[in-house]
Parts: sequence; C-alpha cells; structure tokens
Amino acid sequence: MKQATIIKFVLIFGLVASISLIIVLTYVPYHVESSRNTLTDGKQLRISPQTQALHKQLFIADAHADSLLWNRDLLHNSSYGHIDLPRMRQGNLGLQIFSIVSKTPRHMNLIKNTGDTDNITALAMVQAWPPRTWTSLAERALYQSQRLTSLSKRDGALSLITSAKSLNDFIALRRANPNQIAGLLSIEGAQALENELSNLERFYKSGIRIIGLAHLFDTTYGGSAHGEQQYGLTKQGKRLIREIDARHMIIDLAHSSQAVFNDVMAQSDRAVIVSHTGVYATCPSPRNLTDSQLRQVAASGGLIGIGFWTQATCGNDVMAITRSLRHAVSVVGIDHVALGSDMDGSVGVPFDAANYIQLTEAMRQQDFSEQEIRAIMGENLLRFLQHNLPAE
Repeated sequence: MKQATIIKFVLIFGLVASISLIIVLTYVPYHVESSRNTLTDGKQLRISPQTQALHKQLFIADAHADSLLWNRDLLHNSSYGHIDLPRMRQGNLGLQIFSIVSKTPRHMNLIKNTGDTDNITALAMVQAWPPRTWTSLAERALYQSQRLTSLSKRDGALSLITSAKSLNDFIALRRANPNQIAGLLSIEGAQALENELSNLERFYKSGIRIIGLAHLFDTTYGGSAHGEQQYGLTKQGKRLIREIDARHMIIDLAHSSQAVFNDVMAQSDRAVIVSHTGVYATCPSPRNLTDSQLRQVAASGGLIGIGFWTQATCGNDVMAITRSLRHAVSVVGIDHVALGSDMDGSVGVPFDAANYIQLTEAMRQQDFSEQEIRAIMGENLLRFLQHNLPAE
C-alpha cells in the first residue's frame, strides 16, 4: 500500500472515530437522562389568582435533587431533566440541596441490592468526566461538588451555602433581589468516603455539609434499607457519626436501614434529616417511613422531606404529594415537614422546578392554611439549616 493511501486511510479512520466519539458524548448522555428524569402524566391543576399571589411571596426550598450527576449545564434552561437555574427562578425555588451520587448498583431495586456492580462508572466515562472519577468514588464526590462551586462563580446570583452565616447572608440578599438563589451540597451514601475517614475533611473543605449514611446497598459504615443484610451502625459507622457531629455536619437518614436509624438516634444528640422519603401510611413501600420513624425524626428536632416520585407517593399527580404531606403533619406537626423532591434522581415527578406553583395550588385546594404552606414549602428547611449548620 502506498504511503499516500495509508495516510488517507488514517485520516478517514480518525475522522470517523472523532465523529463517533462526538455522537457518543452528546447523544448518549442526553438519551440516558431524558429517559430517566421524566414528568408523569398526572393532571395539571388550573392555577387560581389567589395561588399566584401567594406563590410569589413564598420562600421555597427543597432538600434533595441529583442534578449534579448529569452533564447538563445548569446555567441554561433545558428541555429535559427537572432542575436548572433558570427553572429554579421561574418556579420561585430559592434554595436547593444538591445531592451527590457516587455509586448505584445495576438492576437496583427497593428490596435487596449488593454493592458489587456500579452504574456510575460508565456514566462518568460517557459524560467525559475526568479520568480520576472513573475509579474513585471520593473523586466523583469532589468533582460534583466542584461543579456547584463553578456554577456559583459563573452566576453571581447563585450562593453556595456552607454555614448558618452564609445562609443568613443569602436570605438578606434574596429579600433585596428575588433573582438570588442558593445551593447546598450533600452526599448520598457514605460509600463515597472509600473507607477513609480522612476523606470526610476533604468533603467538608469542598463545601459538603450533609452526609447520607447509606444509599441503595450496605456499606462498611451501616446497612441500607435496600441492602442484603440491612444491619446497624458498624464500629466504623459509630466513629463516622462522631466525626460528623464534631464538624456540625448533618446526618441524612434517607435510605438507612431500620437498625441504622435506631442506632443513630441512640448515639447522636443532634437533629437529623430524612431528605427525601414517602410515608408508609399513605404509600406502603419499603422506601417509606413508618409513623414511628416519623416521630423519631421529629423527637430529634429533625426534618422530613416528602418526595414527589411515584414510589414515594403511590400516585402520579401533585395531589398524591399533598396526601403524604397531610399525613406527615398529622403525625409530627407542622414544624417537622418539608419538601424532598428527588428531582433529577432517575424518577418521574408531576412537575419540574419551573412549576412549583402546582404544589402551592394543590395545597390550597386541600385546605392547607397559608401558614402551613409557607412552613412546608421552605421556611421549615431554612430554620432547620440555620440551627444545624456550622455557625461560620
């Protein structure tokens, strides 16, 4: 084969390979997310003028979304997924807790999972995350935290909340300018520590302030409600609780086994959050909290974030969310109930961040008082964070 022919072949091959790579890096991430983060076909409510007036006055805060897992630029309005900054502003969502997902098992379910497989490795590769994230859960956590930090630098009206002081500063800014919004970082599953407690300090320095002890499988720190053995806190887990408490970080008991739930309540004297959950009484799923668990969280001074997705509410419309909210309030009182949407968490929800007014309308139709709506939609989460984040 002549040299010119070889060069031509190499150039053509390189061009085809480059085009194929571009297609993979653009189409595949879009296809994966758009098929996972969907909107259900539940009935959309007609919004009354009274609801429109009230909604504009609310401070809305949500305790859980997985938006940092996906490659969408959250500074720009997207036609898929659930949350980006323009839709937050459109829907009057003032504060979002962004959760960091580091590992999920293949064929994940709510009954029994092992930690032997991982979906996020392939996702990190196809989304062109830095190679260090392909093999390290800790690096995945740090990379996602850096994504939010970068967003706050690119959008001067986005505040990164790391302390009670920064939260109060943000509240003052938002009073003067409703365009101001805020984000706070959490981790879904202590497996991201990679069995190195020294990583907790790295996470703290990156801005992470909430630690979920388990996600979909058991870890060396404690059992998951969806794990194989669902055990309680291990020796390492008890030490982790002490380290979290010492830093005034917040423990998230979403996905924790009943044994871990009980052990944390016995060991820690600080308030906990369950960032995203349903209630078993209105939706009998192993994912959801019993009335006894609701009361345990409230007794700690804690907060329950009610989820929006079908497995949390046993419904596909916004009224299913209000049923869960009403029951939780009836069990623990108004001060301990908040929103925990799980938007962008590979779930279908009745509305995206631009349409939180649907929930305001639903709560009004279900005879929630204005005080109750204000509390649940955001004021309870604000107060919880003011009391439980590090002071500065």
